[in-house]
Amino acid sequence: MLRSASILGLTALALGLQSPAAPEGWGYGGGSRQIRYSPLTQVTRANVARLDVAWTHDTGEPGALQTQPVVVGDVLYGYTPTHKAFALNAATGERLWTFDPGIRGSGPNRGVMVWQNGSERRIFAAVDNFIYALDAATGKPIDSFGTVGRIDLRDNLGRDPQTQGVRLTSPGVVYKDLMIVGGRVGETLPTSPGDIRAYDVRTGALRWAFHTIPHPGEAGHDTWPKRAWEYSGGANNWPGMALDERTGIVYVPTGSAASDFYGADRRGDNRFANCLLALDAATGKLRWFFQFVRHDIWDRDPPSPPSLVTIRRGGRTIDAVAQATKQGYVFVFDRANGKPLFPIESREYPASTVPGERAARTQPLPLTPLPFSRQLLTADMLTTRTPAAHAAAVEQFARMRSGGPFVPLAIDRPTVIFPGYDGGAEYGGQAFDPESGLYYVNANDLAWTGQLAPSTEGYSGRTLYLQHCAVCHRDDRAGTPPQIPSLAGIETRRSFAEIVATIRKGSGRMPGFPVLGQTAVNAIVQWISTGRDTDVGRPARPVHPLIESGYRFTGYKKFLDPDGYPAVAPPWGTLNAIDLDTGEYAWKVPLGEYPELVAQGVTDTGSENYGGPVVTAGGLVFIAATNHDRKIRAFDKTTGALLWQATLPSSGNATPAVYESHGRQFLVIAAGGGKSPQGGPGGVYVAFALPR
Repeated sequence: MLRSASILGLTALALGLQSPAAPEGWGYGGGSRQIRYSPLTQVTRANVARLDVAWTHDTGEPGALQTQPVVVGDVLYGYTPTHKAFALNAATGERLWTFDPGIRGSGPNRGVMVWQNGSERRIFAAVDNFIYALDAATGKPIDSFGTVGRIDLRDNLGRDPQTQGVRLTSPGVVYKDLMIVGGRVGETLPTSPGDIRAYDVRTGALRWAFHTIPHPGEAGHDTWPKRAWEYSGGANNWPGMALDERTGIVYVPTGSAASDFYGADRRGDNRFANCLLALDAATGKLRWFFQFVRHDIWDRDPPSPPSLVTIRRGGRTIDAVAQATKQGYVFVFDRANGKPLFPIESREYPASTVPGERAARTQPLPLTPLPFSRQLLTADMLTTRTPAAHAAAVEQFARMRSGGPFVPLAIDRPTVIFPGYDGGAEYGGQAFDPESGLYYVNANDLAWTGQLAPSTEGYSGRTLYLQHCAVCHRDDRAGTPPQIPSLAGIETRRSFAEIVATIRKGSGRMPGFPVLGQTAVNAIVQWISTGRDTDVGRPARPVHPLIESGYRFTGYKKFLDPDGYPAVAPPWGTLNAIDLDTGEYAWKVPLGEYPELVAQGVTDTGSENYGGPVVTAGGLVFIAATNHDRKIRAFDKTTGALLWQATLPSSGNATPAVYESHGRQFLVIAAGGGKSPQGGPGGVYVAFALPR
């Protein structure tokens, strides 16, 4: 493992890495602590109803956006939907510069990183597998960084870079002279390992790497097959991380190991997948860890950065770290040593019935706080929206297995995943109010299902589709719109060459498949477009002989009624306030509505939501996120009362930013949709402020 040396006298600073009391700007997550808190008080409970649009900035590109703006002084930095980085006047929305890398990026790109040393300031912008260092004043690449201004995340993984696929969907952190990042990789094998890496902010040189799939001689190696480090993948940091500048510890949640739903080739607990890692930011040395899911076969990885909070116990304060999960739980640990601050119980769960699979016997769950999403779906929880919807839900449910969390997927029938694959908590992150100790987490409360099937032998377009694509787009190519588009009729929307390029490089939440040869990709596209199957023989780049692919996931499926609404009773989405001092709930409210149901008198249903809250010293929690009503809302942070709402041009599937410029407090949201079926122009940033 590479090690870095500290540089004495360096006064570098990443934006937002200040204490939560400092009002200068807004870093990703509000700052390195990831608590999404603003000390600004210009907008309050008393005047929030007067908020109005101050400016809008249309990127000129259709959605989607999940970007949280980053603000330094009076300059706002963001991305367009195709990953062009830009700078705006934070008070007016006027474009200052745009960086066009000449590469069309796609999918989530949630924020830039900033490094500053005296008058020198650099913006680190991600596009596909590259990270560029840009001059903050001009947006031009800094040639002395990496190779002509950029580094390639496919390098330094110990594997052929041309077969790797890594992209930065959420920013990392900047610590002194280091940029620490993870990256998104594929979720089926073969795919890249999820190494956590630190790069020199000036030169782009790799300074250290932490192997989340341990190599021989490293801690955790015995929780995998001996040679898993050669062929396995995932265990990556895709949601972002938090940094304690004072102690120099970076807190890194890691993803599931690939393949997500069948792990016969990775028997064991698979440490350090599905973990919260506490790493020395200067060296990458492991301080402590906690594994949320052992041998994950449900895609239950942490979905958001942890929050560095302070809680009160027995008359003293404790620096803590809180991690929300897709399962709907909050785990709270002592930041210094990883000691749980609420009891955690190890519970036994059923064994897998799938040949070759060995599910972990036990999984850990906190006893406090109670889960913020429902855990076990029963027949009395099915929708009663209409008699027909209820009857259809009952009929579907009778064909499913529903046993609560951590029931292994089966071959014979679908298994209920509740809350669904997207949570529970999701990528938007959570907010924490240091004044009251309240922790705000929005949640999805819908059921999905999953099932395994025997893999089809051979190397034809159809079998390659089933092996690599059906995990998301399903065997029937129907997808799960809007998150995962249907491929039906794709030949009328995209050219053959465009579909080939998408498979090679990825698009949206879909990773690229660089390991597939051109002949294989062409065969897949032919199968998708025409239904004609072509035998392509053995692949040019053979799959590693130790990868076990006897069974495959048949695709993400929501449990919906015939009209497309959730087949479970509301609430379908909530916003929760939890007192982290006691673990008790202060309040819980439905988040979001369906306008067409409101017109029928059906209100307060909640809706699927993506994007997180922010909390302010002015007494407010702001959140957009909701998929179906395009609203951004303000709630009283103490009571949960709704105080203000406005309709956006597209759903704000992102987390807002709060900052002050020229004496005026602004609230900015990227209204890019992407997760929403309601459409809209996408690619628009909307700023709200009080009238002058």
